[in-house]
Amino acid sequence: MKQVLLLGTLALGLSACTINVRPNLGLATSSANLITDIRPDRGEGSTYAIGERLRLRVQTRAAGYLTLVSLDPNGNGNVLIRNAYVPAGTTTFPRPTDAFTFDVAPPRGLQRVRAIFTRSAPSTQLVFNGTYDQGRWNSVTQAYVEPYSAQDRDIQETFFYIR
Repeated sequence: MKQVLLLGTLALGLSACTINVRPNLGLATSSANLITDIRPDRGEGSTYAIGERLRLRVQTRAAGYLTLVSLDPNGNGNVLIRNAYVPAGTTTFPRPTDAFTFDVAPPRGLQRVRAIFTRSAPSTQLVFNGTYDQGRWNSVTQAYVEPYSAQDRDIQETFFYIR
């Protein structure tokens, strides 16, 4: 099954203390730094043409559950990966066993991807559908991680461009 990635402004997470995010969006995250890296396969800030295939690399300090969400330039939110178990270390999505690909699609512009990590399996289903402004997007992702202690959650962000 092929999943089309409606990569607009791909976005990712929030949590408990302030971090530096490349387009600094005032995101907060845990001080645990459980996600040590997230980036597109061509590198952060790289450019992809519509129709090209994208891979996302995520590196974590601990095993846990990862959700990847995006926010396109029009403000539409998407869940790319939901509650995927990842071991400590580096995982590239889609994984070889996944039955989908990330094929870059319109709209064109800055794309943000938000990685949301928890050490334990999430007890609630993250629902991202609809249109978001930055404040509402941050509120939704923050609400998702609030049940977890600061040392058991992390959110980080990366970006790229679609031309």
